[in-house]
Parts: sequence; C-alpha cells; structure tokens
Amino acid sequence: MKTLLKTVTITIALLSFGSQAEQIYIYKERDGTQWITNHRLKSQAGRYKFVKYHGRPTATRSCHKVTRSILNQRAKKYQQIIEHAAKKHSVSKHLIRAIIEVESCFDEKAHSRVGAQGLMQLMPKTAKYLGVTNSLNGKQNIEAGVRYYAELQRRFNYNYKMAIAAYNAGPTAVEKYQGIPPYKETQGYVKKVLKKYRAFLTAKK
Repeated sequence: MKTLLKTVTITIALLSFGSQAEQIYIYKERDGTQWITNHRLKSQAGRYKFVKYHGRPTATRSCHKVTRSILNQRAKKYQQIIEHAAKKHSVSKHLIRAIIEVESCFDEKAHSRVGAQGLMQLMPKTAKYLGVTNSLNGKQNIEAGVRYYAELQRRFNYNYKMAIAAYNAGPTAVEKYQGIPPYKETQGYVKKVLKKYRAFLTAKK
C-alpha cells in the first residue's frame, strides 16, 4: 500500500512508518510543499522534485569510538542469550553477533532516528508482532530479533544474504528486486554483516 504524507515535521512523519525497515522518499512540489512516502514515485517530472532518501540507519551513535575490546566485552554479556536463541531457531550464532554489532554495537539502549530500538534495532510494530514488551531489554530484544531473522531466512529459502538484506530493507523490497535491493545503505549493510560474520567464523577455526 502506497503512503503519501504532507510534511509538517519530518521527524514525526518518519516515526509514523512502522515496518522493520521502511524506506522513506522525500519530494517537493513547485510551491515548496514537501511530501514523504514509503514508495518511490514512478514519475518525478513536473509536480514533484526528489529531495532525498531515508533508509533505516543503524545506531551509529552507539558505535562512536567503540573499540574491538569494548565490543568483545559487551558481546560477552549476551553470549549465552545469543547461543540459546540461535540454537533454538537454527541460525548461526556468529551471524547473529555480526548483525547485532552492525545494528547497535551491543548497546541495548540504542535508538535509530526512525524509531528502531535495542540491540537488534526492532521497529515498534515488529516488536509488537514478536511479543516484545520492552525492546530495551537485551534478552527480549535478542530472542525476538533472532526469531525474526530466522523467519526471513526461511522465507528466502535459507539464502542468508537475502535474509540479511531483508532484515535491513524489508522482505518486500528483497522480493521486488529478487535479491539485494539497489539501496546504498542496504548493500553496505549486507557487506558489513558478512565481513564481521566471516571474521567470527575464521576466529573460531
């Protein structure tokens, strides 16, 4: 369903979109009126001028000046929770750790500018669907995030690259492009997660 909203305060409008990873496109009319939508308009000529694109960003503030030593210390706190959830849902614990590092650098209080929360950056509607009562609770967040990722992995026939992309860009975007969507943020996200995942696998050999 296409959504087109007149921009009064962009921050409020962005927070109103509730999927796990909503894409937001901002357009401007000739009279200066701005609109935001979760669907790229096919025709931008004439009435609308494309302004900018917002994907769901990772909580970069949580990663500012965080060293590998700090990351390892933070990860250790959640190691057993990750291992239990990963085993329960038949996904790689190393991959889940990689996702959490990219999403929040293991900051359980992390917030993104569009409302994603916690270690695995769950959007409010996704958290509600997964039965989460407190996204800032590390245990709840990880257990729900792993379950959600596992659902995506099954949805994409255990193609973990597509599942990772879907975690960032949303499953409908991955289905639309039949692969990793051509979004700069999502493509970078997948590369970051895979790089960390491979590093964790190599470290365990």
